[in-house]
Amino acid sequence: MSSSLPRPPYDREPRTPLRRSRVLIVDDNCFVRQALTEIFKHEADFDVCGEACNGQEAVRVAQLLGPDLIVLDLAMPVMNGLDAARMLRRLMPAVPLIMYSGIGDKFVEQQARLIGIAALISKGEAPGTLVGQARSLLSQRHGKGDSDKN
Repeated sequence: MSSSLPRPPYDREPRTPLRRSRVLIVDDNCFVRQALTEIFKHEADFDVCGEACNGQEAVRVAQLLGPDLIVLDLAMPVMNGLDAARMLRRLMPAVPLIMYSGIGDKFVEQQARLIGIAALISKGEAPGTLVGQARSLLSQRHGKGDSDKN
């Protein structure tokens, strides 16, 4: 027996899925990578697309995965965050980089700004600071007409 009652119009409305920004997490400490991955996974508008444990791996993985945002540690083996950021700026100039580090040196901060790192956040800050900064950078990026990633 079928019902002849019409379904409410909101049942037929197609739902537009929320666009999830793809984040690459780069840190040599596996516990930090895991913590950051968990933080971003609990946010409806983010998806962790990959992880890397040093700058050289970050460059390789970023080229493979095409993230919307990269969170980089500073002090890492093989290639540090500043050197990785230099390469990533050349390869992916539109992708915002966040330096997430325990080192709060003025020289490092100056170098990071010269390279084009969009934000420097101390590992001592609350996790919400990192997520908020990530959202802000991505909204600025998308607000500038970057329509190549939907």
